[in-house]
This record gives sequence, C-alpha cells and structure tokens, in this order.
Amino acid sequence: MTTHAAGPVHGTWEPTPATRWEDGYLSGNGHHGALVFGDPNDERVVVTHHTLVRPNGGERARPPELASQLPQLQDRLLAGDVRAAEDFTDGRDLQWVQPFHPAFQIRLRRAPGAGRYYRRSVDFTTGVVHAEGDGWDSRVFVSRADDVIVQRVTGADLTIALDHRLPGAPHDLAVGHGAVLTSDGALLNLRARYPGSDRAYTGITLVIVTGGRTALTPLGLQLTGATSALLLTRVLRHTGEIDVPAVSRDLQDLVPRKGAGLYRNAAPPRGATSHNEPADEHQPTDSYTHLLDRHTALHRTAYTRVTLDLDADPTERALPGSELLEQAESPAFLERLFAAGRYHLLSAAGLLPPRLTGLWTGDWNTAWSGAFTNDANVNLQTASAAAAALPEVTDALAGLIGRQLPDWRENARAVFGARGAVAPAHSDGESGLTYHFNREYPLHLWTAGADWLLKPLVDHDETRGERDPRTGDTLAEVAQFYEDFLTRSDDEGRVIVVPSYSPENRPANASWGAINAAMDLSAARHALRTAAEYHPEKAGAWRALADRLPPHRINDDGALAEWAWPGLDDTYDHRHLSHLYGVWPLDEINPYDTPDLATAAHRALELRGAENDSAHGHLHHALVAARLRDGDRVAHALGQVLKGDFFHASLMSSHYPNLDVYNADAAHTLPAVVIEMLVQSTPDRLVLLPALPAAYPKGELTGIRTRFGAEVDLSWSPQQATAVVRPTRTHRVELRTSSGARPLDLVAGEDHVLTLETW
Repeated sequence: MTTHAAGPVHGTWEPTPATRWEDGYLSGNGHHGALVFGDPNDERVVVTHHTLVRPNGGERARPPELASQLPQLQDRLLAGDVRAAEDFTDGRDLQWVQPFHPAFQIRLRRAPGAGRYYRRSVDFTTGVVHAEGDGWDSRVFVSRADDVIVQRVTGADLTIALDHRLPGAPHDLAVGHGAVLTSDGALLNLRARYPGSDRAYTGITLVIVTGGRTALTPLGLQLTGATSALLLTRVLRHTGEIDVPAVSRDLQDLVPRKGAGLYRNAAPPRGATSHNEPADEHQPTDSYTHLLDRHTALHRTAYTRVTLDLDADPTERALPGSELLEQAESPAFLERLFAAGRYHLLSAAGLLPPRLTGLWTGDWNTAWSGAFTNDANVNLQTASAAAAALPEVTDALAGLIGRQLPDWRENARAVFGARGAVAPAHSDGESGLTYHFNREYPLHLWTAGADWLLKPLVDHDETRGERDPRTGDTLAEVAQFYEDFLTRSDDEGRVIVVPSYSPENRPANASWGAINAAMDLSAARHALRTAAEYHPEKAGAWRALADRLPPHRINDDGALAEWAWPGLDDTYDHRHLSHLYGVWPLDEINPYDTPDLATAAHRALELRGAENDSAHGHLHHALVAARLRDGDRVAHALGQVLKGDFFHASLMSSHYPNLDVYNADAAHTLPAVVIEMLVQSTPDRLVLLPALPAAYPKGELTGIRTRFGAEVDLSWSPQQATAVVRPTRTHRVELRTSSGARPLDLVAGEDHVLTLETW
C-alpha cells in the first residue's frame, strides 16, 4: 500500500484475512475481476468476468409486440383512465435478465503454521492485492495490458486447484477439470456448462513453478519445496468447445522464456512429477515484474489523474479500513472512500461499465441479477467519469451502447411502432432488448433511458472539445424516436409524453403508467436539443419539437411536480429522484438561469423521503442538493451513507444499511458527490465550492476536467480558496462563487490563478 506522510493514503489494509467474500480485496481490468481473501493457509481468489451471465430464458426473450395497441392506450390515458397502462402488456410473467455470477475460485492450501505476523493490503495505484505472513507472500493483480489475472506466491509446500464450489452454484452445473504438467509447472483448466444450455465457460490457469517438485493431484497440483509460483488465469464464455491449447499458448507467450512447452503429443501419466530447477533464462519473479510494469503503465496513469486531500489526521489515515469505518466523521474516511471509489470504478470498467456489483461477486445468487440497471444505478456509478478524468469508464459505456443499439431500435419498433432507439431499463450486458417489466414496474413504458445513458458521453465530448460521431449518430436515432412518438398534443398545441413513466414511482392517485413525467419531459428536451447541436442540418425541426414540450409544473406544495399533467399528485417517500433529472445530471434547472424552478426543485428535495434507505437514493439526493447549492443537505445525505454501515472492509459498498446486499452504487457514486460539492461546470460556466459541508474546512482537489475544456486544481481553507485553471481552449465562461458572478476570459495554454477571499 502506498502511504505519503503529507498526503492521503492510496490504498487500504487489514491485520487479518477476509472471512467473508464481501470483505475480500478487489482487483480488475474491466474484463476479468479477482476477489482475494488473503488467507495464508487457505487462500481463495474468486475469479469473475463481465461476460459470465447464467442462461435463464432471458437470452431468448424479446420485447413485447404492443405497437398496434399504443393508440388505444394513449386515448384511454388522455380520457382520464388512470389505470389504462396496466393492460398494456402481452400477458407475460416478469422475466429477469441473465444473472451475473462468479466463475470459480483459485484455491491454494498449505499446512497451517504458527505465524505471528500477518497483513493484507491493496494498492490503488497499481491494483495489487498483497497478503503476507510468516513464510507466505501472495500478490494478485488483473492486467489492463494483457487481460490476465496474475498471482505470484512464495511458499514452499502448497496445493493449487480450480474450485467451482461457490455459494449458490447450480447443483447440476456440468463441470470438468483438466491438468497437465509442463516443463516448468502445469496447466489447469475448468470447464462448466450451464444446466439445459449449450453455453459454457472455461477457465485456464498456467502455473510456472521455480524450484522443488510438482505433482498432479485429482483436482490440481501439489508443490513441494518450491521457491515461488506464478499463476496466469483467463476465463472465456462460449458455446461449443474452445481450443484450450491455443489459449494456453497465449498465456505462455506472456512470459517469454526458454525451454517451456506443454506435453503436446502425449499427456504424462496422471500423477507424474515435474522437477523444476531455477534457471537463469527464466525467473518467475522477473516475469511478474514485467507483467506488472506493463499493467501499471496504464492503470496508474488513469488512477492518479485526480486526487483528493482533506488535510486529515495522519494517525487516522494510517488506520486499517475496518477501524476507519468506525470514524465516519473523519476526513480520512472520506479521503479513502474517494480513492477507493475511483479505484474500484476504474477496475470495473473496460469491456462493459460497472454492474450493480461492479465486476465482482462471490455468490451465484446475485441480487437483482447483478444487472446493468439503467434507471439510476449505471447512471450514478458512471457520473464522475468526465469530470474525474476516467475516459476508460466513458469508453466502456460507449461500447455497451454501441453493441446494443440494434436492440434499442427493436424496442422502439416493437413497443412504440417508431423509428429510432429506446434503451431498456435492465440489461445483462448481452441483450439490450426490453423484456423486464410487469404491472408494478412497467419499465417498457420508460423512454428517457437513452438520454441518461448518453449524457456521460456528451459530457466527455465537451471536456475534450471534440464530438464523437458515434455519440452524434445515436443521439440522432433518439431524436428520430421522439419525432415518431410525440404525436399527441394538448389544447395549447404542446406535445404530450403519453404513456409516461417515472422510475420507479407512481402518482399518489393514479397507476404506474401516466402522462408527462418530469423526467420524460426533461430527457426528450435534452435529447432533441443535443442531437440538434451534433447535427446542424436537422437542428431546426428538432429544436422546434423540443420547444413544443410542456413546461414543468409546480404543485400546491410549491414543489416541482413529478408529473406535469394536471391532477396527478406526488408520492414523496421514494428512493428515486427521477423528477429532478433536470437539475442533475442535466443543467436545465439551476439557481442561476431558472431560479424559480430551482426553488421548486429544492422544495421537492425537501419533501422527498428516503423510503428504504438505499445508498443510491441518498447519494442521488446529495448530487441534486449540490447542484442547488445546499451544503447542509449534501452533508446530511452523505452522512446517511458514511454513518449507515454501508461499506465492507474491502471498501466496496452495500445497497442497504448494515451491510445488506453487496452493491457498488455507493462506492462508485461517492467520488461524483465529492466533485459536485466542490467544482461544477457547464460548457459556459465554472462554479467553485457550491456546497462544501462544514466538516471539511480544508483540502485540495486536483485534476478535475471541465466541460469547457480546462483542468482545475482547487484548494481551500477557512481563510481563502485558490483555483488554478488550465484551459485547452480559448473561451469566455461565467465564474460563480458565493460572492456572485463575473466573466472569466480563458486563453488556451495560459494558466489562470483565481484567489477567492470569500466563498
């Protein structure tokens, strides 16, 4: 673990091994994940991969063919039939997406010793999980450069096996093991075929041993007198068979050496022994360092772009994570959670963005299928990507959208009879089709998802000053959907969003499917206007359609109504804040340009209950409060999570208080909350220290990217705040502080130092 006496800690540690998988330290590269217990006598490294989802019928599910019924539904809703949408279905039962699951655990056992020294740690700057004790040393990381799980172990005598027996594993999972000795170790593989399916996954571990003797055992191998072992592991999900020798050769190629080869022509007899003497031309330690250096060049660069220093007590900074968890009000706690959140978010993003559990689970019974839940969770977890300089996260999200865009088109056609694209509320990473819905959660009615998922990509384009044509093309398809969908209008000629759905809430006096949900209005306006910016040749028509959408409604409580349609009453006690989408993540409602609406939005926030105390609800509340410049409310919402026992010793989080349900929402969203309370930006505005809680009177946040193309370093104390702005584009922006507003003329390549005496 990296510790700097004058700065925050970029890692965490414990004096004991993990006894629950939830407390295991995490490493990942956005494809493979490793969850490490760190037990020197019975080490377990749970292997995961983003593609591992269990067939459950979702792989064959299609969106409901309801387009022909849509006009009748619209007629009924507009005529006042508040329950009309309950019949808008093809009668199917609720179908969950394919559940995410672990692959297996790499298990390393040795005879128990009477060791007195033990420590396990994870270094966020490298992604290395390190466990050490008397006679034992294990280091694990997942390479961003080579897409392989790397483990180096020193310990004379141990057994190594791939073990699929994890909690919730299907009893009828068809599992086969293979093992073959090589000239310097062994090759292990585990193949598992899902019950009743032609789909399977295979894990392959190459073991390179220095010294001693290596012998095969029924499920793996036995090392006797070895100096060290290097394990390289990959997992592949597939149909049919895969070429195991080819995959093994790919693993061998990662470790250049002389004289290494499989028994390719004939496998040695079961139980044969390999003698492995150290040789100058091959040293696993050197191979480990080579692989680590290749990985670190990518991982460290990304992780260190942004740092947070809250001037915490060095004594508290030095505490193990489990003790720091008891110091909820300590700046050191927030520092470490910010660092861990960036680390885990980066580690979970690659092939796909983070799931509900990030990239990790130790149990096959993953809550809510470990899905990509697009009506709050993916959106909150990826919220910091642009500002916190993690384009790796944005790229992962863009990849998911790009691969699923054909399915989004099918959703628009089947449900709405429209061209264009509609995102589903749930996805397993394979399918982007809408099929997860029922009466209480009519998620097939929700049309705002594509805009929310595209928002981080638009923000990213603004930070770099260049528009990605893929983002522009997808926005055009979303705008095309609205052209076909927004065909009904009221007596004043304003278009109506009907049916409309506000995740995952309902009006107090109506059913789930309604009219003109505030989120749907904001998303449609934003998607149309943003598409117009990317496509000037179509801007006139799209902006005209956006202008015809109705305004937001302020209800009798003075609050921004969740449904702008007259007569629909609010249900306040709910974990989602979908109706405040115009405040965050959009800029549609803000204290500067729309003060009356901002006041109404603030009143809606005051009235909002926490319902079931979900972590995503509290942090969503904090993000909206930060945009509305309410530092006390940010502090309260953030405090609910910091004080609610939401974090495991691994610093991965739970969905509910008291460590109930492993879930990445809090861990990955917390950095976004910290950034929003300190620095906010639009393409034409910079807001400094809008909502700083009193608990953090001094600190420094460096490396923040703004949407007008500048990097900002901010430091503050009770006496003064200083911001260094490093623009890459020449531009005039409005600077907002507690003292008011003034123009700020930025010149590309010229640093601007702003000193604020009051803020």
